[in-house]
Amino acid sequence: MRNDSRLSRTLHVLLHMARHEGPMTSEAIGRMLGTNPVVVRRTMAGLRNAGYVRSEKGHGGGWSIAADLDAVSLLDVHRAVGGPRVFAIGSDRSNPECAVEKAVNEAIEDTLREAEALLIARLGSVSLAQLARGFDARCHVGKPTIALGCE
Repeated sequence: MRNDSRLSRTLHVLLHMARHEGPMTSEAIGRMLGTNPVVVRRTMAGLRNAGYVRSEKGHGGGWSIAADLDAVSLLDVHRAVGGPRVFAIGSDRSNPECAVEKAVNEAIEDTLREAEALLIARLGSVSLAQLARGFDARCHVGKPTIALGCE
């Protein structure tokens, strides 16, 4: 099964935007991610609706950060891009009267609820500013992103 990488890819873009002077076009972001600019615009629309980015039309336009990086968490971004449920694992409902199925489902659902609560809390506790500081610590700030291995 293929992983949903929307959160990771969107965070990647947001960090580039945070360290980029001026707006970034959908075409440039699409090239960076190896995807179509239409997909970029659809994803960025959710971030714009949440107030995390803004877009400017015309020559010299594009996408730029609109929010304080300290105020936006990974969970906020996940929700803004319409990320899927955190876990795709679920319980079986083919025979709801079966005592074994009920016991198994109860154990699975309780475990998943606990794990999801932990993951959501952790995603909610990490800000975009923390990610940006981690990036800055790994790289020489001010160096072009292409020189950092990202295009």
